[in-house]
Amino acid sequence: METMSIPIGSYAPDFELPGTDRSVHHLTRYLEKFRAVGVVIMSNHCPYVQLYLDRLKQIQADFQAQGFTLVAINGSDVNSSDVNSSDEQSHSEEGFESMKTFAAEHQLNFPYLRDMTQDVVRSFGAAHTPEVYLLDRLGIIRYRGAIDDNPQNPQGVQRDYFRQAIVRLLLEQEIIVKSTNSIGCSVKWRT
Repeated sequence: METMSIPIGSYAPDFELPGTDRSVHHLTRYLEKFRAVGVVIMSNHCPYVQLYLDRLKQIQADFQAQGFTLVAINGSDVNSSDVNSSDEQSHSEEGFESMKTFAAEHQLNFPYLRDMTQDVVRSFGAAHTPEVYLLDRLGIIRYRGAIDDNPQNPQGVQRDYFRQAIVRLLLEQEIIVKSTNSIGCSVKWRT
């Protein structure tokens, strides 16, 4: 399924989604409480998400005291088949109970939410997991795309796109790189 990426400078789609912590999470409440909100579209099965988990947890730890929070959303369908594979493969590991296990095993320090209808993920225009969006306190998207330029090697990162966007937003400076192409696994859309 093709999605259209939401333009930089647009309002992010509002959401009200259940989290693995058994709470319902509202974007509006995050915007009232934080100076910046990072939304990461992710999944349990994607190896690129696995490569970035420690970096995402470090971003949350580094910036939470400065008025930033990260929120992860999983919108991958549990019954979709992988169109890039010759196998009819179910993604049952994307179910809500599996998400709870994933969050606990990986000791996520940010909320992990389930978008069962895929409406929120589709509204953001996400194509890959992981894909990040940085919102200002008004809910306007100021950055979208990749976390950095080296998924395979954290020590080899030369362009730390997401982190630099967060720093500049919190300093109330213009973000230089506003959009990059995310890489990772495709979002598993309901067929």
